[in-house]
Amino acid sequence: MRLRLALAVACFSGFVALSYEIVWYRVLSIMTRGVASTFGLLLAAYLFGLAIGSRVSTRFCRGPAGDARQLRLLAVFAAVANVVAALVVPTFAWSARFTDYRLGLVVVAVGAAFLGSVLPLVSHFGIEPDERAGTRLSYVYLANIVGSASGSLLTGFVLMDTMSIASLAVVLAIAGFALPAALVAMSGLSRDQALASHGALALAALGALAVIPKLHDRLYERLLYKNEYDGTQRFAQIVENKSGVITVADDGSVYGGGGYDGVINTRLQNNERNGILRAYVAGALHPAPREVLMVGLSGGAWAQVVVNLPGVERLTIVEINPGYLDVVAKNAEVASLLSNPKVTIHVDDGRRWLLRNPDRRFDVIMMNTTLHWRGHATNILSTEFMDIARRHFSPGAVFYFNTTDSYDVQQTAAQAFPHLLRICNFVAVGDDPFDFDRARWRRLLETMRLEGTPILDLDLASDKKIYDDLLGFNDIEPRWSILARTKTHQVITDDNMVTEWREPLRYPELR
Repeated sequence: MRLRLALAVACFSGFVALSYEIVWYRVLSIMTRGVASTFGLLLAAYLFGLAIGSRVSTRFCRGPAGDARQLRLLAVFAAVANVVAALVVPTFAWSARFTDYRLGLVVVAVGAAFLGSVLPLVSHFGIEPDERAGTRLSYVYLANIVGSASGSLLTGFVLMDTMSIASLAVVLAIAGFALPAALVAMSGLSRDQALASHGALALAALGALAVIPKLHDRLYERLLYKNEYDGTQRFAQIVENKSGVITVADDGSVYGGGGYDGVINTRLQNNERNGILRAYVAGALHPAPREVLMVGLSGGAWAQVVVNLPGVERLTIVEINPGYLDVVAKNAEVASLLSNPKVTIHVDDGRRWLLRNPDRRFDVIMMNTTLHWRGHATNILSTEFMDIARRHFSPGAVFYFNTTDSYDVQQTAAQAFPHLLRICNFVAVGDDPFDFDRARWRRLLETMRLEGTPILDLDLASDKKIYDDLLGFNDIEPRWSILARTKTHQVITDDNMVTEWREPLRYPELR
């Protein structure tokens, strides 16, 4: 019975501990806007806490194994661990206004220390010190691993796909209090002591139900706005799923995983909001962009412009997070994308989709790439990815993507392709010569329509001024200049991951 109980407790505690770690990683990733070192920092704090908790708990492993009274101490550690673990997320949100992630990592380490104490204590209770102690310990350790793996799978792939982080925090807190309640029931307490202990745990669970939603109120606003948060901001839309968190502000600004992801705006009249001009420029880079591939949908503004470019017959979009479809559906300016017969949307990783569809060819491949220093950015910025994209070129194809002002990305593109133009912070590259065709640009500005409406009404003085200014657009730089200007920077490969690890501890500055 003792060993079976030890196995059950080890499994359940592993489930709760790994579930919390997944929640903490999501919150910390949003706070740091997905900097590549986020997981390593969290894991270091978590393992440090586990080590400290395991070491300290040995002081309580006294007396003969199997004494039911040992379960009382185990119940105390489990209850305190649950309380501290539940406070990690609110700590990150509260501290975001005045500091970086370090304070939150301290609380992670403290929570992990209490969680880490459970396994040694339960092993001491459930394992007899005889010739089979090693075998029994392996069973307990295996049970803990099974619980941990189950927590990762169930929480990461099921619960996070169906619940908000606040609801998930409540579920984990209630589950966390269920463990000490069960331990108290088997610890040999008198009836009155057991009732008092269970009453205290029940009150703690009810308190969690009441307090946790309040502690998570406007969680993402606090994490993203940091010291600019004044209590008035509230996102107009929040989409949470297993792929991440998407938030949309009242002004149409979209944030994916905590990082700026564009603005839902397709109008040149509001170009200063999101630089949508760059999407229109694609129409001047290729004479007949019939087949277009767009890696990344975000809020849909770029896709709405591109599908209406002159000559476009089919736009294929690959988006890794299906939550963006919900964002598009709820914004009238771009919602028609979802019913446009020229648009096909695949929910998949862009690199994987290209590898799985080797026969598809495109005239233009576009990516409004995320910030180059974010985790996994190398997957779509390395020379290896550029070679994958090249295999999908039609004759005269142009690959047009955002460098987010990274000289490493610009150097990589210039080395990978013989022809290049920098357009603002984008680069257009190709194996065949191309240029920014001024005549096509003029025709596009004069004749292009979005949803049947001219992009510029030249009878209006304000639009005529925009037209005149755009005719002289010249934020363009040739390949030779890029090579000279970025010669001290590195070419990005899948192995060196330069853009992600040049500043591994980068943190978004408090403004």
